[in-house]
Amino acid sequence: MTTVTDTRFPFQDPTLSPEQRADDLLSRLPLEDKAGLLFVGISVYGDPSQPSPMFPAPSLESTVSKLRINHIYVIGDADSAREFAQWHNTSQDIAARTGFGIPITFGTDPRHGFHFNPGASAAAKVFSQWPEHLGFGALRSEELVEQYGDIIRREYTAVGLRLALHPQIDLATEPRWARLNATFGEDPDLVAGLGAAYVRGLQGTKLGLESVSAMAKHFPGGGPQKDGEDPHFAYGKEQIYPGGRWDDHLKPFIAAIEAGVSQMMPYYGMPVGTQYDEVGFAFNKAIITDLLRTELGFDGIVCTDFGLVSDVEMFGAPFPARAWGVEDLSAQERIARIFDAGCDQLGGEFCVSELLGAVCNGLITEERLDQSARRVLIEKFTLGLFDDRHVDPEQAELAVATDEMVQAGIDAQRHAHTLLTNGTADAPTLPLTAGLKVFTKNIDGSVFDGCEIVDDPAAADVAVLRIAAAYEPRTNGFELFMHAGSLDYPDAERDEILALCAAVPTVIVVNLDRPAILTPFVDAAAAIIAEYGATDQSVADVLLGKAQPQGELPIDLPRSMASVEANKSDTPFDMPDALFRYGHGLRYQG
Repeated sequence: MTTVTDTRFPFQDPTLSPEQRADDLLSRLPLEDKAGLLFVGISVYGDPSQPSPMFPAPSLESTVSKLRINHIYVIGDADSAREFAQWHNTSQDIAARTGFGIPITFGTDPRHGFHFNPGASAAAKVFSQWPEHLGFGALRSEELVEQYGDIIRREYTAVGLRLALHPQIDLATEPRWARLNATFGEDPDLVAGLGAAYVRGLQGTKLGLESVSAMAKHFPGGGPQKDGEDPHFAYGKEQIYPGGRWDDHLKPFIAAIEAGVSQMMPYYGMPVGTQYDEVGFAFNKAIITDLLRTELGFDGIVCTDFGLVSDVEMFGAPFPARAWGVEDLSAQERIARIFDAGCDQLGGEFCVSELLGAVCNGLITEERLDQSARRVLIEKFTLGLFDDRHVDPEQAELAVATDEMVQAGIDAQRHAHTLLTNGTADAPTLPLTAGLKVFTKNIDGSVFDGCEIVDDPAAADVAVLRIAAAYEPRTNGFELFMHAGSLDYPDAERDEILALCAAVPTVIVVNLDRPAILTPFVDAAAAIIAEYGATDQSVADVLLGKAQPQGELPIDLPRSMASVEANKSDTPFDMPDALFRYGHGLRYQG
């Protein structure tokens, strides 16, 4: 293959439009290079010459130079922004030496929160740290979300990340769903407004040289999961609409399209009991071509969720392809179905040979591949990757996690706190006063300035207890990272919490990654406050009154599992007999 190092081709001329440059390059590419454009591979940060120790993926070097894949989803992190930028540049050099030198588009799931799920999100390390997206739903500020998106843009571009596999703009209408914490809540209008603001923050008014391309997900809305189970797994493949509220779930995606979102990801699930075929959304032509492209007018890149074609093993357990409704199709037939539906890229796949085989066997035409390859190339040119593929490691160190960014993240962590109960009107428990003797559990006592930390609850004036929302641990591979199942606390954990509340006035700080059932604790605790991702210091600042809790619940909190089971999975605000309603949030007195 030719290695391009000069400017003798029109596609290398930055004075031409992205469309002109894409057309020129596309006319020169062999089929193998076109096929490589239509995959988003996976790479774990590290030595580009070594295969992934975590995922069934070849080395980045092999992915780029042999498979010709030049969209890479990055997992893992460097120890510094400088190292991340250096790794990016080294990887781009591999691409520059390959074929026509097509640069890599590096993409990532969210990296600015607290929740770690290798395949959905990463806890912040070198970047500024913010609450999970449900916390932005609690704050209800489009201005803040756009500022947050802009900070992500600045930090990502500094280290070479140019594609965000977010925002997740599904509705949190099914309380048991394990992906709920990454949404903005259950109100369609609020989610639409915040999602559009997020896109503007990442991309600007239009996609350009300084943008991060946003991939909104999971079209046409991944919230209404049957029994709250996630469609990463066969038992969660059904999406149901018992309330007939399909259009509510479309609202955020319509707003994202109006904001200029560049990419879209359909979810794994298959719609049950609707007008649409009961096959996964990415296999569904009526969803992708008729609804998304024709009716809603979206002409950007559609990338499937990861792993729709190939069966793999992950974390020591089988992980079959999420080919729901088309399980009996061969790999080539699945690929043909995906492209016929109107998708452009296969997420998390490396089966280039199967795509080439589908073309050779007449299942897909090269002209159809050209349509998708052209979209992909236009975006690469629009982002300026062909003209300036490297980033400045020294500048990255200065641009990432600046004091301003870090403080903005801390402020958002603190303000998102939602005060659910607080003693009585005459005798509020919070804020805590200086000089109190405090017993702490699951939180570092040293963050409580001005208080005396004691080891025995019997010697304390007040206890502070951090807890997670309840879930039923799964034990099989990737399931380990999903918080799913019952929202009731196990008896032993419930009784332990109640015993502490009986021994000393106790402030419960609960992380709402799902809507916890707090009914057993409402009358027993001195105060209950919710957070959506916060450091111990941020929690202490709120409890001590150094910062005010400003959050309002972005979801209903159930009174019991009976109310959860009675809630229609697709319907906002359908929780019967909720313990705390959407919008609840007390304030400190004075």
